[in-house]
Amino acid sequence: MALSQARAAEPVRQPGGAVRVVVVDDSAIVRKLLVDGLKNEPGIEVVGTAADPYQARDLIVRLEPDVITLDIEMPRMDGLSFLRKLMEHRPMPVIIISSLTQRGSATAIEALRAGAIDVIPKPGGPYSIGEITETLRGKILGIREWKAPRAVSVRDAVPTAAVSFDHVRPGHGLIAIGASTGGPQAIEALLTRLPAACPPILIAQHMPEHFTRTYAERLDKICPMRVVEACDRQVVEQGVAYVAPGNRHMLVERDGVRLVLRLSDAPTVHHQRPSVDVLFHSVAKLRAVKIVALLLTGMGQDGADGLLDLRQRGAETIAEHEQSCVVFGMPREAIARNAAGHVASLLRMPSLIADCFTKLLAAKSH
Repeated sequence: MALSQARAAEPVRQPGGAVRVVVVDDSAIVRKLLVDGLKNEPGIEVVGTAADPYQARDLIVRLEPDVITLDIEMPRMDGLSFLRKLMEHRPMPVIIISSLTQRGSATAIEALRAGAIDVIPKPGGPYSIGEITETLRGKILGIREWKAPRAVSVRDAVPTAAVSFDHVRPGHGLIAIGASTGGPQAIEALLTRLPAACPPILIAQHMPEHFTRTYAERLDKICPMRVVEACDRQVVEQGVAYVAPGNRHMLVERDGVRLVLRLSDAPTVHHQRPSVDVLFHSVAKLRAVKIVALLLTGMGQDGADGLLDLRQRGAETIAEHEQSCVVFGMPREAIARNAAGHVASLLRMPSLIADCFTKLLAAKSH
């Protein structure tokens, strides 16, 4: 399958015009549902539909869309294989439309690792077509800031030095991370370069329910620390990273000498649940804990206010640099509000986190 005739990868091109979309799904019903949900949205133009990757290839070469939605399970060639070829020959924003089955969720996580920017559930089951198309519309409109991946990805880079948190006593440090579009890859790149003996890590990643468990299980297999999908009333422990479940807010609160996670079905914040702001604001209320908070790649402004709250209360705060972001929206908002004490690429973050804890502990001794 050759995509060599397609134009070279570049950012989505219309600063004010419609985002051009191709819908790829073997189900005629799903294609119609998605097209009907998108066709009247200002700023979005569905320029074509395809029933399999071969049709999709021809449409991409001929129509030069800005984004495609991609089913995973299709005839002639599966969506994951097509995605990998697409990322090699014509990188572009791809939104995965995946079933909620265990197999579908696992393949969707692999698609995110292969370069897809986001995943949403297939119509049916607990999700209505209205919910899905509303989510899809937002994600499509948000990809205007998408950047083509660089020839050498920061995610594949080898760290220059090992990072240690031996100076942070158990129970005295906490890392909080928020991310959206591009976040699954960024979080993986960060966690795989941190040591097993690290402070507890709390993660709010915008991702639908069911997918977050599969994502946490995937991270647990490849990261030095233990990674789990968070449970309500779970005690926070050293050397464990906790991923907020899809469709639940995650908060942390003190219970005596322990820190305990709480899950909430409260209304969405910035149209998101889990919300980064909800997590960050809860972390900001903690006392006698040294906190380093990071806001990574993502569209919108979720997390900017929470990061500012944390900085104003003495936490060390880091926003991802534009050079390593898939979408710079959330970090840009934080920087604009003076919420970021540091701006750093993914490559710098592991050592910067350790330096931030050193700074926090030194401040305490004076």
